[in-house]
Amino acid sequence: MSARLNSAQPYVIGLFRVVVGLLFAVHGAASLFGVLGGAAGADGGAIDAGTWPGWYAAVIQFVGGGLVLLGLGTRVAALIASGSMAYAYFNVHQEAALWPVQNGGELPAMFCWAFLLLVFTGSGAFGLDGLLTRRTSGEPGRTAEQEPATV
Repeated sequence: MSARLNSAQPYVIGLFRVVVGLLFAVHGAASLFGVLGGAAGADGGAIDAGTWPGWYAAVIQFVGGGLVLLGLGTRVAALIASGSMAYAYFNVHQEAALWPVQNGGELPAMFCWAFLLLVFTGSGAFGLDGLLTRRTSGEPGRTAEQEPATV
């Protein structure tokens, strides 16, 4: 059973990366462009350009989420995205209460930990990182990011 699950690991990580990246990018697009209901607290509109920290967070969400979705520069993009969500949690949400369920910080906490996981796992399967690595090395087969993690 473990061998079968380990062989599927790169593909599940790849799907996880795609879903998390898409959700993050869509969240940023809503804040930047006012689509899909717009930014929270902006009456369905977009955040004013250059507004600290909301507009900058939305840019990180849109660009970082897109890069993670594509699996391009996944580890760096995920590290920046994770840090931005840690900032959002500790400087915006935690002022209201200690626990995420009390302060509305569940989403930043989950995104922070999901992206931190991707920093350590890499892009998994289906990512442009693996395609570019294979193309530059000239070797067919799995890349290091597609190898199952062993404990």
